[in-house]
Amino acid sequence: MSEHSASPSTTAAATGRARAVKAVIPAAGLATRFLPATKAVPKELLPVVDRPVLQYIVEEATQAGINDVLLITGRGKTSMVDHFDRRPDLEARLEEKGDEKTLAAVRRPSELAEIYTCRQPEQLGLGHAVGYAESHVGEQPFAVLLGDEFVKLDQPLLPAMLELQARTGGVVLAFFEVDPAETKRYGIASVEPAEGELTDIGEVVKVTGMVEKPKPEDAPSNLAVLGRYVLPAKIFDAIRRTEPGSGGEIQLTDAMELLRAEGTPVHAIVYRGTRYDTGMPLGYLQTVVQIAAEREDLGTEFRKWLADFVNSDASGGSGT
Repeated sequence: MSEHSASPSTTAAATGRARAVKAVIPAAGLATRFLPATKAVPKELLPVVDRPVLQYIVEEATQAGINDVLLITGRGKTSMVDHFDRRPDLEARLEEKGDEKTLAAVRRPSELAEIYTCRQPEQLGLGHAVGYAESHVGEQPFAVLLGDEFVKLDQPLLPAMLELQARTGGVVLAFFEVDPAETKRYGIASVEPAEGELTDIGEVVKVTGMVEKPKPEDAPSNLAVLGRYVLPAKIFDAIRRTEPGSGGEIQLTDAMELLRAEGTPVHAIVYRGTRYDTGMPLGYLQTVVQIAAEREDLGTEFRKWLADFVNSDASGGSGT
Protein backbone atom coordinates (compact mmCIF):
# COMPACT_ATOMS: atom_id res chain seq x y z
CA MET A 1 0.00 0.00 0.00
CA SER A 2 1.33 3.45 -0.88
CA GLU A 3 2.23 5.96 1.80
CA HIS A 4 0.93 8.77 -0.38
CA SER A 5 -2.35 9.48 -2.10
CA ALA A 6 -3.05 11.83 -4.96
CA SER A 7 -4.68 15.11 -4.09
CA PRO A 8 -6.47 16.50 -7.15
CA SER A 9 -5.70 20.07 -8.10
CA THR A 10 -8.56 22.52 -7.71
CA THR A 11 -7.44 24.08 -10.98
CA ALA A 12 -7.52 20.69 -12.70
CA ALA A 13 -10.96 20.02 -11.25
CA ALA A 14 -12.15 23.30 -12.70
CA THR A 15 -11.06 22.20 -16.18
CA GLY A 16 -12.93 18.92 -15.86
CA ARG A 17 -9.73 16.96 -16.57
CA ALA A 18 -8.34 14.19 -14.43
CA ARG A 19 -4.89 14.50 -12.96
CA ALA A 20 -2.50 11.63 -13.70
CA VAL A 21 -2.26 9.13 -10.84
CA LYS A 22 -0.32 6.35 -12.55
CA ALA A 23 3.30 6.14 -13.63
CA VAL A 24 5.09 3.99 -16.18
CA ILE A 25 8.81 3.19 -15.88
CA PRO A 26 10.30 1.64 -19.05
CA ALA A 27 13.06 -0.66 -17.77
CA ALA A 28 13.54 -3.43 -20.33
CA GLY A 29 16.84 -2.27 -21.83
CA LEU A 30 20.03 -4.35 -21.90
CA ALA A 31 22.25 -1.64 -20.35
CA THR A 32 25.21 -2.57 -22.53
CA ARG A 33 27.27 0.39 -21.24
CA PHE A 34 27.47 -1.36 -17.85
CA LEU A 35 28.38 -4.86 -19.00
CA PRO A 36 29.41 -7.26 -17.58
CA ALA A 37 27.85 -5.98 -14.32
CA THR A 38 24.39 -5.86 -15.91
CA LYS A 39 24.57 -9.37 -17.32
CA ALA A 40 22.82 -10.64 -14.18
CA VAL A 41 21.88 -7.45 -12.30
CA PRO A 42 19.47 -4.96 -13.92
CA LYS A 43 20.99 -1.51 -14.33
CA GLU A 44 18.00 -0.12 -12.47
CA LEU A 45 19.10 -2.04 -9.35
CA LEU A 46 22.67 -0.75 -9.30
CA PRO A 47 23.10 0.79 -5.85
CA VAL A 48 23.46 4.48 -5.14
CA VAL A 49 25.07 4.03 -1.72
CA ASP A 50 22.43 1.70 -0.19
CA ARG A 51 19.36 2.15 -2.38
CA PRO A 52 19.01 1.09 -6.03
CA VAL A 53 18.43 3.69 -8.73
CA LEU A 54 14.91 2.35 -9.28
CA GLN A 55 13.86 3.03 -5.69
CA TYR A 56 14.85 6.69 -6.02
CA ILE A 57 12.64 6.92 -9.12
CA VAL A 58 9.64 5.28 -7.45
CA GLU A 59 10.12 7.58 -4.45
CA GLU A 60 10.02 10.55 -6.83
CA ALA A 61 6.68 9.33 -8.21
CA THR A 62 5.10 8.66 -4.82
CA GLN A 63 6.19 12.05 -3.50
CA ALA A 64 4.08 13.55 -6.31
CA GLY A 65 1.02 11.57 -5.20
CA ILE A 66 1.35 8.69 -7.67
CA ASN A 67 0.85 5.33 -5.94
CA ASP A 68 0.35 3.09 -8.99
CA VAL A 69 3.57 2.22 -10.85
CA LEU A 70 3.91 -0.03 -13.90
CA LEU A 71 7.37 -1.41 -14.67
CA ILE A 72 7.94 -2.34 -18.31
CA THR A 73 10.42 -5.17 -17.89
CA GLY A 74 12.40 -7.57 -20.05
CA ARG A 75 14.08 -10.95 -19.75
CA GLY A 76 16.23 -11.45 -16.67
CA LYS A 77 14.76 -8.48 -14.81
CA THR A 78 12.37 -10.10 -12.33
CA SER A 79 14.63 -9.00 -9.48
CA MET A 80 13.34 -5.45 -9.98
CA VAL A 81 9.93 -6.63 -8.82
CA ASP A 82 11.49 -8.62 -5.97
CA HIS A 83 13.02 -5.44 -4.59
CA PHE A 84 9.54 -4.04 -3.93
CA ASP A 85 8.26 -7.26 -2.35
CA ARG A 86 8.34 -8.24 1.33
CA ARG A 87 11.09 -10.46 2.76
CA PRO A 88 9.53 -12.03 5.90
CA ASP A 89 12.62 -14.15 6.62
CA LEU A 90 14.96 -11.16 6.51
CA GLU A 91 12.53 -8.99 8.45
CA ALA A 92 12.20 -11.65 11.18
CA ARG A 93 16.00 -11.85 11.53
CA LEU A 94 16.27 -8.07 11.85
CA GLU A 95 13.45 -8.03 14.42
CA GLU A 96 15.26 -10.67 16.47
CA LYS A 97 18.40 -8.53 16.43
CA GLY A 98 16.43 -5.42 17.39
CA ASP A 99 17.75 -3.57 14.33
CA GLU A 100 14.75 -1.30 13.84
CA LYS A 101 16.54 1.14 11.53
CA THR A 102 17.55 -1.49 9.00
CA LEU A 103 14.16 -3.20 9.34
CA ALA A 104 12.39 0.03 8.39
CA ALA A 105 14.71 0.47 5.39
CA VAL A 106 14.04 -3.10 4.20
CA ARG A 107 10.27 -2.65 4.50
CA ARG A 108 10.17 0.77 2.88
CA PRO A 109 10.23 -0.36 -0.80
CA SER A 110 7.12 -2.50 -0.29
CA GLU A 111 5.31 0.44 1.29
CA LEU A 112 6.00 3.02 -1.42
CA ALA A 113 3.47 2.13 -4.11
CA GLU A 114 1.47 -0.61 -5.79
CA ILE A 115 3.94 -2.12 -8.27
CA TYR A 116 2.71 -3.79 -11.47
CA THR A 117 4.71 -5.27 -14.32
CA CYS A 118 4.42 -5.88 -18.04
CA ARG A 119 6.92 -7.71 -20.23
CA GLN A 120 8.28 -6.05 -23.38
CA PRO A 121 9.42 -9.04 -25.46
CA GLU A 122 11.62 -6.99 -27.79
CA GLN A 123 13.30 -3.64 -27.21
CA LEU A 124 12.06 -1.66 -30.20
CA GLY A 125 12.24 1.87 -28.87
CA LEU A 126 10.81 4.01 -26.09
CA GLY A 127 7.54 4.52 -27.94
CA HIS A 128 7.18 0.77 -28.35
CA ALA A 129 7.77 0.28 -24.61
CA VAL A 130 5.26 2.94 -23.57
CA GLY A 131 2.68 1.37 -25.87
CA TYR A 132 2.61 -1.70 -23.62
CA ALA A 133 1.12 0.42 -20.82
CA GLU A 134 -2.19 1.05 -22.63
CA SER A 135 -4.25 -1.67 -20.95
CA HIS A 136 -2.97 -0.60 -17.53
CA VAL A 137 -3.50 3.15 -17.71
CA GLY A 138 -6.69 3.10 -19.77
CA GLU A 139 -8.14 6.44 -20.85
CA GLN A 140 -6.41 8.56 -18.20
CA PRO A 141 -3.25 10.68 -18.49
CA PHE A 142 -0.13 9.15 -16.99
CA ALA A 143 3.49 9.92 -16.17
CA VAL A 144 6.51 8.27 -17.76
CA LEU A 145 9.74 8.21 -15.75
CA LEU A 146 12.84 6.90 -17.48
CA GLY A 147 14.76 4.37 -15.42
CA ASP A 148 18.17 6.05 -15.34
CA GLU A 149 17.35 9.60 -14.20
CA PHE A 150 15.96 11.08 -11.03
CA VAL A 151 15.83 14.43 -9.30
CA LYS A 152 16.51 15.55 -5.77
CA LEU A 153 13.42 14.94 -3.65
CA ASP A 154 13.54 18.35 -1.99
CA GLN A 155 13.62 19.95 -5.47
CA PRO A 156 10.62 18.19 -7.03
CA LEU A 157 9.71 18.35 -10.70
CA LEU A 158 6.79 15.97 -11.20
CA PRO A 159 4.08 17.85 -9.24
CA ALA A 160 4.36 20.88 -11.53
CA MET A 161 4.28 18.64 -14.60
CA LEU A 162 1.12 16.88 -13.38
CA GLU A 163 -0.56 20.22 -12.73
CA LEU A 164 0.42 21.57 -16.14
CA GLN A 165 -0.92 18.51 -17.95
CA ALA A 166 -4.20 18.64 -16.01
CA ARG A 167 -4.70 22.23 -17.11
CA THR A 168 -3.75 21.84 -20.77
CA GLY A 169 -4.81 18.24 -21.46
CA GLY A 170 -1.79 17.85 -23.72
CA VAL A 171 1.76 16.54 -23.66
CA VAL A 172 4.05 17.83 -20.92
CA LEU A 173 7.83 17.46 -21.03
CA ALA A 174 10.71 18.55 -18.81
CA PHE A 175 13.81 20.38 -19.99
CA PHE A 176 17.12 21.32 -18.44
CA GLU A 177 19.76 23.72 -19.71
CA VAL A 178 22.98 22.37 -21.18
CA ASP A 179 26.15 24.06 -22.30
CA PRO A 180 25.67 25.03 -25.99
CA ALA A 181 28.67 22.86 -26.91
CA GLU A 182 26.84 19.81 -25.48
CA THR A 183 23.67 20.01 -27.59
CA LYS A 184 24.96 17.21 -29.85
CA ARG A 185 24.42 14.76 -26.98
CA TYR A 186 20.71 15.47 -26.38
CA GLY A 187 17.30 16.00 -27.86
CA ILE A 188 16.99 19.80 -28.06
CA ALA A 189 13.72 21.75 -28.13
CA SER A 190 12.58 24.84 -29.95
CA VAL A 191 10.23 26.84 -27.73
CA GLU A 192 8.23 30.01 -27.39
CA PRO A 193 6.68 31.73 -24.35
CA ALA A 194 3.78 29.85 -22.76
CA GLU A 195 0.31 31.27 -22.29
CA GLY A 196 0.13 33.75 -19.44
CA GLU A 197 -2.34 31.73 -17.40
CA LEU A 198 0.21 28.92 -17.05
CA THR A 199 3.11 30.90 -15.66
CA ASP A 200 2.03 30.49 -12.02
CA ILE A 201 2.97 26.79 -12.26
CA GLY A 202 6.64 27.50 -12.81
CA GLU A 203 9.00 28.19 -15.69
CA VAL A 204 6.71 26.96 -18.46
CA VAL A 205 7.41 27.10 -22.20
CA LYS A 206 5.41 26.06 -25.23
CA VAL A 207 7.19 23.50 -27.39
CA THR A 208 7.24 24.15 -31.14
CA GLY A 209 9.55 21.31 -32.15
CA MET A 210 12.42 19.02 -31.16
CA VAL A 211 15.69 18.16 -32.88
CA GLU A 212 17.70 15.06 -32.00
CA LYS A 213 21.37 15.72 -31.17
CA PRO A 214 21.95 18.85 -33.28
CA LYS A 215 25.36 20.44 -33.77
CA PRO A 216 25.78 23.51 -31.57
CA GLU A 217 25.47 25.84 -34.55
CA ASP A 218 22.20 24.17 -35.60
CA ALA A 219 20.57 23.89 -32.16
CA PRO A 220 17.37 25.95 -31.75
CA SER A 221 18.08 26.41 -28.01
CA ASN A 222 20.11 24.92 -25.19
CA LEU A 223 17.08 23.22 -23.61
CA ALA A 224 17.56 19.44 -23.48
CA VAL A 225 14.91 16.81 -22.83
CA LEU A 226 14.90 15.31 -19.32
CA GLY A 227 13.52 11.79 -18.87
CA ARG A 228 10.09 12.80 -17.52
CA TYR A 229 6.84 12.98 -19.48
CA VAL A 230 3.17 13.37 -18.62
CA LEU A 231 1.05 12.15 -21.50
CA PRO A 232 -2.61 12.01 -22.49
CA ALA A 233 -4.05 8.58 -23.29
CA LYS A 234 -4.27 9.44 -27.00
CA ILE A 235 -0.51 8.93 -27.18
CA PHE A 236 -1.25 5.21 -27.62
CA ASP A 237 -3.08 5.76 -30.89
CA ALA A 238 -0.25 8.02 -32.02
CA ILE A 239 2.29 5.30 -31.20
CA ARG A 240 0.32 2.82 -33.32
CA ARG A 241 0.47 5.28 -36.21
CA THR A 242 4.18 6.00 -35.80
CA GLU A 243 6.55 4.38 -38.26
CA PRO A 244 9.94 3.08 -37.10
CA GLY A 245 12.45 5.92 -37.05
CA SER A 246 16.03 6.23 -35.85
CA GLY A 247 17.65 2.81 -35.46
CA GLY A 248 14.52 1.11 -36.79
CA GLU A 249 12.78 1.81 -33.49
CA ILE A 250 9.42 3.36 -32.65
CA GLN A 251 10.35 6.65 -31.03
CA LEU A 252 8.19 8.35 -28.41
CA THR A 253 9.42 11.71 -29.72
CA ASP A 254 7.93 10.92 -33.14
CA ALA A 255 4.57 9.99 -31.61
CA MET A 256 4.50 13.20 -29.56
CA GLU A 257 5.39 15.23 -32.64
CA LEU A 258 2.51 13.57 -34.50
CA LEU A 259 0.11 14.70 -31.76
CA ARG A 260 1.56 18.22 -31.83
CA ALA A 261 1.12 18.43 -35.59
CA GLU A 262 -2.52 17.41 -35.14
CA GLY A 263 -3.16 20.17 -32.63
CA THR A 264 -2.40 18.65 -29.23
CA PRO A 265 -0.67 21.28 -27.07
CA VAL A 266 2.88 20.47 -25.99
CA HIS A 267 4.40 22.33 -23.05
CA ALA A 268 7.40 21.85 -20.80
CA ILE A 269 8.71 22.77 -17.39
CA VAL A 270 12.28 24.09 -17.39
CA TYR A 271 13.86 22.35 -14.39
CA ARG A 272 16.53 24.24 -12.43
CA GLY A 273 17.02 21.72 -9.64
CA THR A 274 19.49 18.88 -9.20
CA ARG A 275 19.24 16.10 -11.77
CA TYR A 276 21.05 12.78 -11.43
CA ASP A 277 21.84 10.84 -14.61
CA THR A 278 22.89 7.23 -14.03
CA GLY A 279 22.58 6.14 -17.66
CA MET A 280 26.34 6.02 -18.28
CA PRO A 281 29.20 4.93 -16.01
CA LEU A 282 30.57 8.45 -15.47
CA GLY A 283 27.17 9.89 -14.55
CA TYR A 284 26.47 6.93 -12.29
CA LEU A 285 29.74 7.42 -10.42
CA GLN A 286 29.10 11.15 -10.09
CA THR A 287 25.64 10.41 -8.66
CA VAL A 288 27.03 7.99 -6.08
CA VAL A 289 29.65 10.52 -4.98
CA GLN A 290 27.18 13.42 -4.81
CA ILE A 291 24.61 11.54 -2.76
CA ALA A 292 27.20 9.94 -0.47
CA ALA A 293 28.74 13.36 0.19
CA GLU A 294 25.31 14.75 1.17
CA ARG A 295 24.33 11.93 3.52
CA GLU A 296 24.13 12.91 7.18
CA ASP A 297 25.49 9.55 8.29
CA LEU A 298 28.32 9.35 5.76
CA GLY A 299 28.95 12.78 4.33
CA THR A 300 31.44 14.29 6.77
CA GLU A 301 33.81 11.33 6.80
CA PHE A 302 33.35 10.60 3.07
CA ARG A 303 34.05 14.20 2.00
CA LYS A 304 37.21 14.25 4.10
CA TRP A 305 38.41 10.98 2.56
CA LEU A 306 37.51 12.21 -0.93
CA ALA A 307 39.40 15.47 -0.48
CA ASP A 308 42.45 13.58 0.78
CA PHE A 309 42.23 11.16 -2.13
CA VAL A 310 41.88 13.87 -4.77
CA ASN A 311 44.68 15.94 -3.29
CA SER A 312 47.06 13.04 -2.86
CA ASP A 313 49.77 12.20 -5.36
CA ALA A 314 48.22 9.75 -7.88
CA SER A 315 51.26 7.49 -7.56
CA GLY A 316 51.66 7.67 -3.82
CA GLY A 317 49.45 5.57 -1.58
CA SER A 318 45.80 4.64 -1.48
CA GLY A 319 44.46 7.79 0.18
CA THR A 320 43.17 5.79 3.15
